[in-house]
Amino acid sequence: MKLRIITALVLAPLVVLGIFKLPLSIFIATLALITLFGFWEWTQFISFDSRFVSLLPAIVIGGVSLWILPEDFTMDHSLPFSFQLLLWGGFLWWIVASYLAVSYPKSRSRWEYSKGLKHLFGLLTLIPFFWSILLLRTEDLSVDPFHGAKLVMFVCLIVWVADSGAYFSGRLWGKHKMAPEVSPNKTIEGLIGGVVAACIVAFGLVEWFELHFSSTGMMLVTILLTVIFSVLGDLVESMFKRVAGIKDSSHIIPGHGGILDRLDSLTAAFPVFAFLYFQV
Repeated sequence: MKLRIITALVLAPLVVLGIFKLPLSIFIATLALITLFGFWEWTQFISFDSRFVSLLPAIVIGGVSLWILPEDFTMDHSLPFSFQLLLWGGFLWWIVASYLAVSYPKSRSRWEYSKGLKHLFGLLTLIPFFWSILLLRTEDLSVDPFHGAKLVMFVCLIVWVADSGAYFSGRLWGKHKMAPEVSPNKTIEGLIGGVVAACIVAFGLVEWFELHFSSTGMMLVTILLTVIFSVLGDLVESMFKRVAGIKDSSHIIPGHGGILDRLDSLTAAFPVFAFLYFQV
């Protein structure tokens, strides 16, 4: 636990500095590197014997998506159709993935032995994650260089608060398991506590960061679904690790495991938030 806390205290300021201070080109390169390493960890869910071969589809498809990156990557609130389609795909994937996790182990036989499906699942998890962060980070970039950074930081903070709220609520009141075959410690009471904590903090952050939603109702719906899917994102990765027979996706982060272990909630939260945020 001590090592875990020390690592978090070191990483948290680096994440904040990276979001707000890195030039856009370096931010994109850093995010691409993190995503690539996430794909490398994902190859364990596909095959332990040919991980480099398993990585090739992600490299090719990720490279193609970067190749079509607009030269002037300054997005306004009206996204091109290709990006709308990508966010729709990410959002729909997390609905399907959440169903697979909640219905596990009944759902296991539908995908366990299909390398093609597991490749697809990895692409649907990490490609929308990469682009949703980038779309949020560049929102109104020419008008306010920090507006997009605040959006990215906002999502990170509400997810981190939800994780903490869910942990303490689950410890105090947790009785009803969400998906006992996947993660025995996650409870419905913990989920509710995490949602409540995130909503309380989110209202303060919206004022502090001067963020704008189409309405208070839409803001609440966006926060609720983002937090709920972030918890389900954690369950989804736990499901894939359980089937693969591994505890941590890697050991690159002392006391925390791997990239996917730290990003599991965010891989769901960012696509869901971006999808809802750009709808209106």
